[in-house]
Amino acid sequence: AQTPSSYEVDQGEIRAPLAAAGDPARGRAIVLSRESGNCFLCHTFPNAESAPPGNLGPPLAGVGARLSTGQLRLRVVDSGRINAQSIMPAYYRVEGLTQVAANFRGKPLLNAQQVEDVVAYLAQLK
Repeated sequence: AQTPSSYEVDQGEIRAPLAAAGDPARGRAIVLSRESGNCFLCHTFPNAESAPPGNLGPPLAGVGARLSTGQLRLRVVDSGRINAQSIMPAYYRVEGLTQVAANFRGKPLLNAQQVEDVVAYLAQLK
């Protein structure tokens, strides 16, 4: 993964996209992938028949109606900015993390385009 670019958090959102417009199909693949997003470990998703649902995080059906794309982006980038007690990993933030294996230090879990793909997928869950 690449070194993350800077982003601005404003009133609970990252309004500016981190990369080109996201692709919802790629985002869905990332969300359901054990190798990248692994989101289904904690969340339930509509029409995610291949993945057993998690129950640690909130269900994501309808999340696109509840949150703006900027709010979704912040949650993917660094959910700890919304809830300091969150156990959801920071998928794009790299600074200030303490329990990171040496070969992963300074590298985000998802690159900027992958974040935008996930946001595009979540935004369509209405």
